[in-house]
Amino acid sequence: MSRILSIFFCGFLAGSALAQTAVKVPKPEEKDKAQRAVAKQQEKKAQHASVIEFQGQTAFTEKELRSQLKEQITTIDEYGLTAARGDDAAFFLELFYRKHGYAKVSVRYTIEAGDRLRLDITEGPLVSLGLVNFVGNRNQPAEFLFDYAVGPTRERYSKLQKNLPFVAADVEEGADLVHRFYVANGYLDAKVDPPIYHYAEDGSHVDTTIPITEGRQYFFGQLTFSGQTIYGPEALRGQMIDLVEQPYTDGRISDIPRRLQAYYRARGYYEVKVDAIGNPEASRNGKVPVLISITPGRLYHFDGVTVTGLQRLRPSYLTRRFSKFSGKTYSPDIVDEKFRELMRSGLFTVLQIKPTPIGGDALRLDISAEEAKSKEFGVSLGYGSYAGPIVGVSYRDRDLFGYGRPLTTSAEWSGRGYKAEILWEDPYLFESDFGFKGRIGALTYDFDGYSKFEEGLRLDLTRKITKQYELGLVFSARHVDVTSADINPALLGRTSYIVSSLGLTQTLDLRDSKVNPSRGLVFDSTFDFATGALGSQIDFIRSTGRITYFLPIGHEPQPAHPDRRTLLALGARAGIIHSLDGGGTAPAEIPIDERFFNGGSTTVRSFAERDLGPHDHDHPIGGEFFTVFNVEYTYPIYGELQGAVFFDAGNLLPNSTDPFSRVTAGLDDMRYAIGLGLRYKLPIGPVRLDYGYNPDRRAGEDFGAFHFSFGFAF
Repeated sequence: MSRILSIFFCGFLAGSALAQTAVKVPKPEEKDKAQRAVAKQQEKKAQHASVIEFQGQTAFTEKELRSQLKEQITTIDEYGLTAARGDDAAFFLELFYRKHGYAKVSVRYTIEAGDRLRLDITEGPLVSLGLVNFVGNRNQPAEFLFDYAVGPTRERYSKLQKNLPFVAADVEEGADLVHRFYVANGYLDAKVDPPIYHYAEDGSHVDTTIPITEGRQYFFGQLTFSGQTIYGPEALRGQMIDLVEQPYTDGRISDIPRRLQAYYRARGYYEVKVDAIGNPEASRNGKVPVLISITPGRLYHFDGVTVTGLQRLRPSYLTRRFSKFSGKTYSPDIVDEKFRELMRSGLFTVLQIKPTPIGGDALRLDISAEEAKSKEFGVSLGYGSYAGPIVGVSYRDRDLFGYGRPLTTSAEWSGRGYKAEILWEDPYLFESDFGFKGRIGALTYDFDGYSKFEEGLRLDLTRKITKQYELGLVFSARHVDVTSADINPALLGRTSYIVSSLGLTQTLDLRDSKVNPSRGLVFDSTFDFATGALGSQIDFIRSTGRITYFLPIGHEPQPAHPDRRTLLALGARAGIIHSLDGGGTAPAEIPIDERFFNGGSTTVRSFAERDLGPHDHDHPIGGEFFTVFNVEYTYPIYGELQGAVFFDAGNLLPNSTDPFSRVTAGLDDMRYAIGLGLRYKLPIGPVRLDYGYNPDRRAGEDFGAFHFSFGFAF
């Protein structure tokens, strides 16, 4: 089931922060909301105000012009018309026209009787940007520099628009971007002269010449260290090897102290000082010598924590996060990691962690905090192409009894059923590094071919082995009733049963973001078994695995095109469930609700949800082994809107007997999808619209399927 939109009543919400020093958690959504409200009021007033009149416009409607001058019109309406305010309105209107290519526009203002402003507009011709020529660029291709030169104009228009308007201010800004590009790539003496404009005789376009003097490209030369280096020059050079192999720039010189300070502080030298000085005038053959001086200071250790500012949350919640580090070498990385972890809990709006020397080599962590409101009520609205409309409500208390352990209750209705759940979380079980989640719930759901009622509980015990790798132990106990079915009873399996299982999970997550990844890999797998020893009425073993890789394609984002990069995503999944009840081959040995299904918005998208695989009377009956392979290429269209091209393949086998031969046979019977899609990126993930075409359609199958959903496909 997919969610498209969540609306939270923010009177009870908390935020997060990104640094370990004193931070007042910003609430940009509140600021944006206030700004939008002001702009909306100004827009409304501007469209109806009688204090202004436009004459001579043809390229834009009066409504558009009023919208552009909404701030000036509102000021005139509220505080009266003066010559200065009339001049401002004319100036900003000319600026608007010039940004759209009307280089010769003229706007004159007249103050008429009754405090009424008349703006007389002489638009002139629409002038487009013609050729952009670069002179003197011996080492950088013109095609690459062109992206910088037209970047400021391109930002306001679709990438599909070939002819751009001529805006002199944009071209001058683009020339400055070209100069900054050269300097950022080691051309310290580079000069980019002001653009030279060549107007066409008919005034339809302007060709531009940008003169460039590149000069020499500089690189890092010998690195000389002074002071007490402790770790030796070779170890220190190793911290900068990727930096100093690049062209020499002032920015990279500034990075050297930051790199080495982080290196020393991570090893307990809290007060280290590092200076780096480059001398381009002493360079030979473009190699700039650099002198690095280091004063490491004293080696510090953790020693105690103080907490102030808490009202409801017990101080032990914070002190215990750092207690295990007492006596160990001070590391700002550890403090920063814990800071981020604490802010992600949502318990704080302000959190300051200040290391304080307390004599000798000891550092005390003085923590001051301001608590967020812990209670949150939420309403969610959504729609999925399979689930239909979705309405949900939830209530969450992040600080149950002052221990910082959240309790969440939720209820949801969709076009296919109801669900209710209570979730309790303990991220520090018995003050250890183990996390715990316990949930109980019940649901009804109408699948194609059968309906079910389910109630049960799930207990998760997890442990982070590293930042990226997590292991888990899962216990699940459920009571399942198939309440109605249009499928042959012989193919349903048991229709009322208790299933209790114990399993292991592992996740390796190397993505740069869990919500909107742009690179990296994620791998996870599960293994569980159900047995009578756990109280289960059915016995089976089950395993699943998934791997997804995100690969950015194209150049690194540049100032001229910050959103230019495209993304290639590759995914593979498989799962198998095998009955331990008798070793036969009948699919019904595994109840229908425990089987795998394939097809839908996250698998093979040429099929409707769960529609790939064996059927009975047009109803899917699932299987015991499945595979899914996905390839998806996404590319920017405009703003946050993206396009996608994808290819899916997968299968679903009715039983898992002799799985190796079944896998071989199944790979020869793959089903495919070729499709197109649209994505709209939100901070919490993309909204997706996909259409998958079935290239090997069989009798009774559709040509393809539409899918409307939320989140990544795989």
